[in-house]
This record gives sequence, C-alpha cells and structure tokens, in this order.
Amino acid sequence: MKKDFLKRVMATGLVATMALGTAACGDSTGDKTADAPAADAATDAPAAEAAPSTEEAAGTDTAAADDGSYEECTLTISWWGGDSRHEATQKAIEAFEAAYPGITVESTFGAWDGWEEKMATAFAAGTAQDVNQINWNWITQYDSDGSAFLNLNDYASVIDMSQIDSAYLDMCTAGDGSQAALPVSMTGRIFYWDKTTFDEVGCELPTTLEELKACGEAFAAYGDDYYPLALGEYDRMILMVYYLESVYGTDWVTDGQLNYTVEQVAEGLQFIQDLEDAHVIPSIATIAGDGASSLDQNQNWIDGHYAGIFEWDSSASKFSAAAEGREIVVGDYLTDLGDYKGGYAKVSMCWAIASSCEHPKEAALLVNFLMNNEEAATILASERGVPVSQIALKTANDAGLLNGQVVEANGKVLAWVQNSLDPKFEDSQLKSSDGVYYDVMAGLSYGDYTVEEAAQVLVDGVTSVISQ
Repeated sequence: MKKDFLKRVMATGLVATMALGTAACGDSTGDKTADAPAADAATDAPAAEAAPSTEEAAGTDTAAADDGSYEECTLTISWWGGDSRHEATQKAIEAFEAAYPGITVESTFGAWDGWEEKMATAFAAGTAQDVNQINWNWITQYDSDGSAFLNLNDYASVIDMSQIDSAYLDMCTAGDGSQAALPVSMTGRIFYWDKTTFDEVGCELPTTLEELKACGEAFAAYGDDYYPLALGEYDRMILMVYYLESVYGTDWVTDGQLNYTVEQVAEGLQFIQDLEDAHVIPSIATIAGDGASSLDQNQNWIDGHYAGIFEWDSSASKFSAAAEGREIVVGDYLTDLGDYKGGYAKVSMCWAIASSCEHPKEAALLVNFLMNNEEAATILASERGVPVSQIALKTANDAGLLNGQVVEANGKVLAWVQNSLDPKFEDSQLKSSDGVYYDVMAGLSYGDYTVEEAAQVLVDGVTSVISQ
C-alpha cells in the first residue's frame, strides 16, 4: 500500500472522526466466552412474498427496495469481543429477525483468546458460519485467491456500498480483486492511562519517553508491583515498530520487503528491554504469573497496579469498564522518540460471507443491516469502533451514542500515524501465541535470547512469512 493512498484514507477517517467530538460515552463490560443459539427456524415454510419496506427493515437495502423478496431460512453468524459487544450484536440481530420475518439467525461468539485458531480450522474445512466478523489480515491469509469468502460485489444490489469510502473498500479486496469483506471501522494503537493511579503515585501523565521512564522510577518507589505501563508480547512488537518508524520514518514492510536491518531491529528490541529494566513495564514472567488471559481481565489492571496500556482505540470501552471506578484517560503519543510520527492505522475488522453459505442473498441482507441500518446503528454504536458507514456514523452520532473515549482515541490515532501496515504483519505465524513475535519477546524478557539473537530470530521469521 502506497503512502499517498494511506494518507487519503487517514484524511477521510479524520474528517469523520473529528465531527464526533461531542459524542457521549457508551457502556461496556469485559470479555466472556459464550455461545447463544437463536430459536429454531421455522421449517417447511414457503419463500416470503412480502418483505418490510426500506424504512421499516433495512434502511439502505437496495435489493429489498427493488423486489422485496427473500427466502425464509436459517443463517449463522460468528464474532469475537467483550460482553457489551455480544449483547449489542444479539440485540441488532433480533432487530434484523423482526424486520425479516422467516429468517432466523444463530449466533456463535466468544473472547479473542483462541478465536483465530478456531476460525482458521473452520475456513479450511469449509464449516465457517455464513456471516463472519474477520480481522483485516484474514483476507490475505485465508482468502488470497478469493475462495474462502464471497465476492460482495455480486451483491451490490443488496448491500449499499456507497455508504463506505472507496479507499476503505479497496483495503478489503482479495488477491483476485474480489470484494472479500466490508470494513467496519479503522483503528490504531494508542496509550491509555489510569489517571487514578498516576495521581496516587504523584506522576504526571507522560508525553515523552523521558517522562515515562521517570514514572517507572516513581512507581517502583511507590510499590514493587506497580508499573506505569503493561505490555504483552504482541503489544511489545507493535510498540517496537512504532518506535522504529518514529526514528527512521520507514514502513516496517513494503511490497513484501522488510525495510529494517538486523542491527536496527536490535535497536528496537533494546528499546523494549530498556523499558523493562527501568521498571516501566513488568516482565513477561510477571504478567504470565498474573494468570489472566488478557490485560483487561488482569486484576493488576482492574485495581490500578498496571496503570497504562498501549491498545487499539476501539478497545477503550472494554478496558475502561474493566477498571470500574478508576479514571481511565486517552493518552498522547510520545513526542521524543524520533523525527517522525511512527505507528499505523488499519482496518479494525470486517464482515465477510463464507463461500459455503447456502443463502448468500439473505446473508448479504444481514451484513447490510449490521452495517447500514439506522436501528442497528443505534444498537451497535461504537462496539466495533467508530463506524465507517456514513449512515451508521451519522445515526449513532446524532443520537449521542458513540463512546466518547473511542472517538477521542480514534481521532488521535488518525491525526498522528503516517505509516502503512502490511497485512502479513498480523499473520498467525507471527502473532499467534506460538508465533515469532511471542517467541522473540518472551525469549528476550526471560533472558533466553540476547538482543542480537532475538533480532536475528525476528528478522528471519518475518522474512520467511512475508516471502510466502
């Protein structure tokens, strides 16, 4: 992806996001794995002759407005997220079922932990749900030839793609040029701080690396188990790339080529190790010993012992809700890392229809409803980030439903980042719990690798994956 293309994408997102500055905060809760099948579909029913009107049913459903027909059927859908996303999505699905009598939707959902492995197996076996919330990189990883997901351009009479900027749509095409998915929102990583703890410790919220390291010293003096920032293995990888891009101004990967030498990668890894040595971040062993599957479920985040995270802007509500009673604020990027504004934004997540779907038109109606229907927009609000659908964005904003922290964080991300992200950055061979990133970051933290050894392992691993 070329930089001038990304800048156009960023500009589009920024204009939309800055218009939402007064949006009210929403509600959220933590992750919880669950499956909740809907009621059994009616059997032996004839195809529906009459469908709801555009206003009553699908907002911008051009197909429904054209011929008003659909088949009575049962659809399946899958997604991951926290409790608030689960609850909102189920309510939106209930609204869809009410708008399209005779279509029943069965839902499968859970927390992120282990989710990609589960879905990778389903995509390979052709047993995935009809409609799936997917990560952006899954298009490259599982649909490179356009065989895993349907080409949504074939359902343009059902899905109103005019609501989505073409730059965002272009980012969700498969290798054969098909429209593999629809982007739901844009996202990037940014700091969140537990101001309650920072005030208790007596530290100002850091805006520079120098200030962050000074906070590490103050937190250590306050208590050995207090840290201004907590980073898991993948978080460390993203922060390291942010650091290197800030120093050198070059994308991590461009056109299948890693742009950093082993020596430069070693510099980035030393930056991460210095944070651990300065009591800015706990060791990987310390976090593992906490026994939580994710930081938002970690008691040390919940009670303020870990007072900072570097997370996706769309995760604001989840982390804030987990730290109930504490003041969680959106931070700023560190301004003294280098001469460039490092970091990247990406498509946060997408909706895709599996190629195995037996009722593709009806699945497209469901996707369009979740993306563009006004009733759905008021239910879903910012549970999947700030919507890129213009009608969903306007509807949720006019109703004051967008989470204020998500809007603030998203605006800061899109105003700052300048670099492009290669989709293979998130390849499961790299980012999964047994992938290269985890091996390198855990190995460095545990002392199994020197910085130089870790850098070589990382370069070799990344080069192998992006060359595939």
